[in-house]
Amino acid sequence: MASEAKIIATIPRSATEQLQISINEYKGKSYLDLRIYYTTDDGLNWLPTKKGVTVSPENLELLKDAIDEAMQEFMTTDDAE
Repeated sequence: MASEAKIIATIPRSATEQLQISINEYKGKSYLDLRIYYTTDDGLNWLPTKKGVTVSPENLELLKDAIDEAMQEFMTTDDAE
């Protein structure tokens, strides 16, 4: 039986959707899960959609580098405006 997901962050998308970033385990392996969740009861219960992506631990550094580069790009763009 898989262990309970550890939610790292929740990013609101709308009143009924959010992006949940969590650490999950499947078949004995841990991975980072970025998934859209939705609610139909004003946020009492959040249910996962099929929209999402999983990242294995060995690819986390690559993901971090991509996010760092995106942050640098957006900071440069924001400064120019």
